[in-house]
Amino acid sequence: MWLARAAHQARVHRGRLLLIGAVLCTPSLAVLALHARPVFDFADSTMAPDRHITALLAGERLAAPPPLAPEIFTTREVELVRPATAWASRDWALLDDGFRQRLLTVFKLMRERYGYEMVLLEGYRSPERQAVLAALGPHVTRATPGMSYHQYGLAADSAFLRDGRLVISAQDPWTKRGYELYGALAATAGLTWGGQWRMRDLGHVELRRPGVLARTRADALADTD
Repeated sequence: MWLARAAHQARVHRGRLLLIGAVLCTPSLAVLALHARPVFDFADSTMAPDRHITALLAGERLAAPPPLAPEIFTTREVELVRPATAWASRDWALLDDGFRQRLLTVFKLMRERYGYEMVLLEGYRSPERQAVLAALGPHVTRATPGMSYHQYGLAADSAFLRDGRLVISAQDPWTKRGYELYGALAATAGLTWGGQWRMRDLGHVELRRPGVLARTRADALADTD
């Protein structure tokens, strides 16, 4: 009888120890789960820099490619996927110098590493054009004049040139893969990729600088006083 009671108490004690251990381990497991990263987290600002990109940015200055024929940007397919592309600015000289070199480096590596030829669809965007695009609706842009990095030469929209044709839509696997590679390289070059936004903009990258858009917000508030 005494032995049976002792065995029962031992089982209860072990059960309590297991329960306490589970409770103590649960917060640690929860923390690990919260910090688990997806496979493609291109927007992570802590991503380790690519050594090749770092070397390129510290070395020679890359020259902008020659402009493409205007008719490449005026096809029916381009107009359906991206309205008003034909009259967008593709002048590399209007881009911020630091941003321009980063973007040219990404273009260079996309071609040399993966065989993708990148094309600049739009770089600098005037406040007037921003207002026109914003009026087309949120499916085009949610940014009003002054609230986009395009107005400061710190953003660009790009796509691919394949067999002499501009390819923007990510419907086929080749283009989808191209945007993934583009986003990964852009992140390692210190750029923010629009493909990680809630309303995804796969061809968009920007160089965020503290205070640039904040000044615009402050000016807008001052004008309402």
